[in-house]
Amino acid sequence: MVKPILVLCIDRDNDLYEKAKVSGPLIGREENLEAATKLALADPEDTDANSIFSAIRIYDQMKAEKKSVEIATLTGHKKLGYKADLEISGQLNRILAEIPAESCVFVSDGASDEEIMPIIRSRIKIDSTKIVVMKQAKELEKTYFVMLEKLKDPYYARIIFGVPAVLLLLFSVSSILELGWKPVGVLVGLYLLMKGFGIEEHFFGLGREFRFSIEKTSWLAYISAFALLLISFWAAHEAYVDSFELGLDGGKTVAYVLKSMLFLFPWMLLLIIGGKAIDAMAENRKFIITRYALYAVAVLLSAMILSIGTQWVLNLDEPYVGFGDFLLSIAVGMVVGYASITLIGMIRKASVLSMKLEGREVINENGNFIGRVVGVDPRKEQLVLQNQLGRKFNLAFRHIYSIEESIFVRS
Repeated sequence: MVKPILVLCIDRDNDLYEKAKVSGPLIGREENLEAATKLALADPEDTDANSIFSAIRIYDQMKAEKKSVEIATLTGHKKLGYKADLEISGQLNRILAEIPAESCVFVSDGASDEEIMPIIRSRIKIDSTKIVVMKQAKELEKTYFVMLEKLKDPYYARIIFGVPAVLLLLFSVSSILELGWKPVGVLVGLYLLMKGFGIEEHFFGLGREFRFSIEKTSWLAYISAFALLLISFWAAHEAYVDSFELGLDGGKTVAYVLKSMLFLFPWMLLLIIGGKAIDAMAENRKFIITRYALYAVAVLLSAMILSIGTQWVLNLDEPYVGFGDFLLSIAVGMVVGYASITLIGMIRKASVLSMKLEGREVINENGNFIGRVVGVDPRKEQLVLQNQLGRKFNLAFRHIYSIEESIFVRS
């Protein structure tokens, strides 16, 4: 049996999903042609569409020469780097498991995609490389337009405009409140810590879930929550001023300020969570409410533990709190948290089993197509999926993030 040659195109920054809502990997001429057309219509200046069209042309030429050939396009992640390479590597492994290609023709739109070549070479021999270059009048003109396009990208816009704007606002507010530069330093330090340990991405991902929309009921909760947030900051400032009059040291000052914020801040978070839960009920997205329930439990337990902890640190008035009481609150929080997670997990399982999921597409957090549901295993709490190549595999319920027209999962 003659092993086919694979015409391989890479969309490393996943523009196919970000701009045209097409999930990878794409296998076969028709699927690639349809995806490239959608991407070209969504953004005629995107070079990934031209790369796919070029790959299709190479495929057609090789077909005309009576060669055994297949075509596939792999997609990565919008932030490039490790996540993009990991996603491409996984998709390539799945394709090669079903298409026993002995070599490939690699089609790329430039330097960014070329960075993935070592990973491809480690799995399959590259016979030829085709670099697709968009024609431009001048190098300076090309650079200018590239910069303009990058500034339209929310990721780069946050860095170029958002970070300086936030710093200016923080320094201005700190100056008005006569707090000096230290609070700004603390906030910047916390952000860099989140960035360094990879927490920032999860934080912004959570923020995207709670987007403001005037067309949804949650905007009323958001407005009320914003008012509570302002009052909480005002209360924190007043507590900071009072701490000097009380002669508190650094640690007790922090606890005193935190205690004042805990009076309203948790209610602000619960308002936001409640607003999103109402939206989900109105849109008949009942599965996602279980996640909001987990958020609410986390807020309440965190507020309880922090409240008792600040009271233990301060002990300015009765009832006095000992260290044993603080440890007891942590133990109670862990027990209640475990019980809540178990109960909500049971509700999530019942919710999944009550829905008709067969035939729905399963999409991962990067927007890539994983497979289609062909069955449900209630005993093992798993979905049975079938990918584009016909291979079946299981996916645990715990990976499910949201169930809508498609099923969204996290690894």
